[in-house]
Amino acid sequence: MNKTILKKYANLLIKSGLNVQPKQDVLIFANVEIYPFVEMLVKEAYKAKANYVRVIWADDEIYKAKINNAPLSVLKQFTGIDKAEMDYRIEKYPCMLHILSSSPDASKGIKQDKEHAMIVERNKFIKPYRDILDNKYQWCIAGYPSKAWGKKIYPELSANRAQEKLLEDILKVSRMGEDPNKNWEEHNKNLKSKCETLNNLHLKELHYTSSNGTDLRVGLIPEANWLGGAEETVDKKIMFNPNIPSEEVFTSPKKGLAEGIVYSSKPLSYNGQIIDKFYIRFKDGKAVEYDAEVNKDLLRDLLNIDEGASYLGECALIAHDSPINNTGILFLNTLYDENASCHLAVGRGFTNTIKDYEKYSKEELHNFGINDSSSHVDFMIGTKDMKIVGKTIGDKEVVIFENGNWAI
Repeated sequence: MNKTILKKYANLLIKSGLNVQPKQDVLIFANVEIYPFVEMLVKEAYKAKANYVRVIWADDEIYKAKINNAPLSVLKQFTGIDKAEMDYRIEKYPCMLHILSSSPDASKGIKQDKEHAMIVERNKFIKPYRDILDNKYQWCIAGYPSKAWGKKIYPELSANRAQEKLLEDILKVSRMGEDPNKNWEEHNKNLKSKCETLNNLHLKELHYTSSNGTDLRVGLIPEANWLGGAEETVDKKIMFNPNIPSEEVFTSPKKGLAEGIVYSSKPLSYNGQIIDKFYIRFKDGKAVEYDAEVNKDLLRDLLNIDEGASYLGECALIAHDSPINNTGILFLNTLYDENASCHLAVGRGFTNTIKDYEKYSKEELHNFGINDSSSHVDFMIGTKDMKIVGKTIGDKEVVIFENGNWAI
């Protein structure tokens, strides 16, 4: 891959993704396999006058070995090192860049029950810190494929060529072009325009239907906004792009107001494994029934991380005729596949969707109906024939989506 293009990508993630400010600390989470690109990211961060840049490395096989062999009692521990790390984050509010690289089935062969038990226990310690950090720091999630991920998508190619081909796809949907940062400025304007249209409708309900059997009504929060594209930190009002790429506009629905059934339209990669061909039935807002042809037990686990994990936290709208979907590629990675399809999320809702959210306490924000959970898992539901009808506060029905695409 041309190094000039990769440097432009690194610059995009640091400048438009994180929008690193002078004297800010930066944390980069990445797989050891992609260290040459991470070196570019570190250099770009220092060019942006970052104070201190630290890379937190990961490796799929080492993680699997830890889960499968370490005592569960040890895996559950929240150590002094863990506490020091989280204390540092709430003191400094460092920018955090997460580079996704793993193969969709990187955790095949892992002891799933053991991993789930570890996640449930550790989330109890981490969640209070996450609540403090919420909306106060810049973060961005982007991708750079490993050879294994490339080979999963392009099995007919050599490992090196498959990785390069998938990287080309990722750069394309990340709106690189001649001036990537300018491209994102324009894209954000378009997303904000769509949000304004939705906010002016004052919707109180969405009704999703599709020929695959989806028939779901979701209640919305009158005080909540639709958001999309760039966001800003609550204290310093620093703009950043949390996802590159992103095609969605989204809101958080009202906890307890979801009735009906929804079918997945794409496989879900979750914790390094694939869940596929599944449905979830909601009653009084809660997932009360589910099934999956592939990895039903993993679907059960994600819905039972904690009490809030079985309620909806997000409704996101993306046209079927979108740049990512039009590639014809199934990325088997939620960052990309969720931006090719309308999706929902179970788990934590977004408190910043509430109008003037900075004026309210966490408790008050959740009292509006924002779901609270230590997890947030997106799953894709959009189809080429999906219809979404909104109901306004005045009980007027408005067709939002027709045949999978925007109707407004």
